[in-house]
Amino acid sequence: MTKKLKPTDSELEILQVLWKFGPSTVRFVNDKLSVLKEVGYTTTLKLMQIMSEKKLLEREKDGRSHVYKAVIEENSTKNVLLDKVLETAFQGSASGLMMQLLGNKKTSQDELDKIKELIKNFEEKKQ
Repeated sequence: MTKKLKPTDSELEILQVLWKFGPSTVRFVNDKLSVLKEVGYTTTLKLMQIMSEKKLLEREKDGRSHVYKAVIEENSTKNVLLDKVLETAFQGSASGLMMQLLGNKKTSQDELDKIKELIKNFEEKKQ
């Protein structure tokens, strides 16, 4: 992903909806965003139009509506954003990132078990 394709926070919220629910209308995306915070329909529409111009989304006409879908992949986008945070906030230290993450959030036993399993699998692959 080039620097040009790094989504803003607002764009990332829209992408999260599209990644979770698939191609959607502006109304659908706006309704999902409105569950968490107040956001106007015209704001969502304008952002999605801009995202289409930036090639983050594709738009198809479906009758009178436009259906948008994410062009950029979820995992690659998250990797780029995580790499940026890791380098800028933690000087590349994965352990520093994990300690901060686990220290600032009440982590459930299920989440801890998943993290331990990921570490175990990672170590087995390195051998």
